[in-house]
Amino acid sequence: MSFPRRTGPWLEPLMGWTGGDDTIQQIDLSFPTLEAAIRHAKRLGVAYEVHLPAGEAARRAARARDRQAGLWSDATLSRLGLSEMRQTYRDAMAGAKRRGDPKGGDDGRSPIEVASDASLSLEARRSILMNWAYTEYLQDVASTEGMPENQRASQFAEVERALLALEAAVAADGLYPSVEEGRAA
Repeated sequence: MSFPRRTGPWLEPLMGWTGGDDTIQQIDLSFPTLEAAIRHAKRLGVAYEVHLPAGEAARRAARARDRQAGLWSDATLSRLGLSEMRQTYRDAMAGAKRRGDPKGGDDGRSPIEVASDASLSLEARRSILMNWAYTEYLQDVASTEGMPENQRASQFAEVERALLALEAAVAADGLYPSVEEGRAA
């Protein structure tokens, strides 16, 4: 945290040096986090501006989106009766980038086909379906807000059925649900 000058500098007439009587501008405080600096400024009643380093704003926005997606996925798992699997799904979704999991729906397969794809690991299928469900949720929100480019049939319920079929198959020790099971769910 640094402070701006409150009074202007002046030239010392004898030597021509720059002088001033505002010592607060010499203070430069450091804090462990941005939030700590903001709390300090608010506590002192000091007006403040935040200047983030290049790229930091994008990283913060990405972390906020990730937190929002995590909260959404927790609520979805609760609604589907899969609350006890929150950590399992978090771990699966955290490894999606490392594994190179594809996005759901990009290859023309249905959600239940993804759930029953034996070539994908269980974690990959979980992350693909959960990310697909989140994408469908966002599409539904956009459609209800009247965005014309999103006027398409939602697959949200189908993705949720595929998630349930996947977990039912895992619970029954059959790792891969059949396409028929998913359509019946």
